[in-house]
Amino acid sequence: MSARPRLYGLMAEYETPEQVRSATHLAWKAGYRAMDAYTPYPVEGLARELGEKQTRIPFLVLVGGLTGGAVGFFMQYWTMAVDYPFNAGGRPHNSWPAFIPVTFEVFILVASFSAFLGMLFLNGLPRPNHPVFNVPRFVRASQDRFYLCIESADPRFEEVATAVFLATTTPPGGVVEVPFEWRPPAHEQKPAKREFVAVS
Repeated sequence: MSARPRLYGLMAEYETPEQVRSATHLAWKAGYRAMDAYTPYPVEGLARELGEKQTRIPFLVLVGGLTGGAVGFFMQYWTMAVDYPFNAGGRPHNSWPAFIPVTFEVFILVASFSAFLGMLFLNGLPRPNHPVFNVPRFVRASQDRFYLCIESADPRFEEVATAVFLATTTPPGGVVEVPFEWRPPAHEQKPAKREFVAVS
């Protein structure tokens, strides 16, 4: 017999955003913290129910933009006033009004990269595979179903008790186990090879 795959968590399936938001609220009140919700579109208030703090993306964008703007400005200053000073039309070498367009463009460029890369880093992306993909019905998370998964890493997680708790939230799609490793259904598994030893 094959060993039972390690458990990533337990997941409940809901049909409406109100159901998953209510279940998440109850799970938070019950003391669960290591959990996540999966929805086909953003659900207002769900991140707050999950205990998500305010995003750090705006701060990263501001720091990235200021850094990019400063680099853009001083790049021009160094070129025009230090490395190769050139008198163009009697203007001063440090003609800062002429530096503003490039400074602004570099500010926007680096701020955009900061937003994109910061979002990937804070979300733990890219992640080509995830244990929830091992649940066959999870394909509907991008269509018309809503899921709440309580992870086994949660200090309050206990397989039977957590399954009973999720069942009390009356998920229409039921509660399923989320294994770390994918295993084909029993009817698709190949029978194990048997080796016989000749006994004289």
